[in-house]
Amino acid sequence: MSDYQKVLVAVDLSEESGSIISRARQVAPDSAAIHLVYVQEPMEAVYMGVVPYGPVFVGMDQVEDRLQKELKGKLQDWATSNGIPEDNAHFIAGSPAREIHRFAEENGVDLIVLGTHGQKGVQLLLGSTANSVLHGASCDVLAVRMQRSD
Repeated sequence: MSDYQKVLVAVDLSEESGSIISRARQVAPDSAAIHLVYVQEPMEAVYMGVVPYGPVFVGMDQVEDRLQKELKGKLQDWATSNGIPEDNAHFIAGSPAREIHRFAEENGVDLIVLGTHGQKGVQLLLGSTANSVLHGASCDVLAVRMQRSD
């Protein structure tokens, strides 16, 4: 039996999120607090460099607001369907690896669970969220191998 008491489960809100949550439940004791975390990179960060000045397009803020509302709903759906309290579902804006590290540190997380697709070649050189989380975490990290659907 593990002694993990606070588990951060980082999800991307895809169908694979269920597998990641299930794996976290397998390794954590029933008494552990599970925190479901989704980190959304702001659109301006994603498109930085594409359009050097000003918004990428008129109305980008409204699109981002609608997207955020939809994603928050999906996060709550995953939490509800997996018996995770609403207060333990966290929607965070920022850089995924950085925000996962910050959340883990600030909340005394014992274990971070997240999915990985096992990147190769150029993708490996560029890095991945899972790789960045693994190499910057001060607690245990469980990377759940996800099947690639090519």
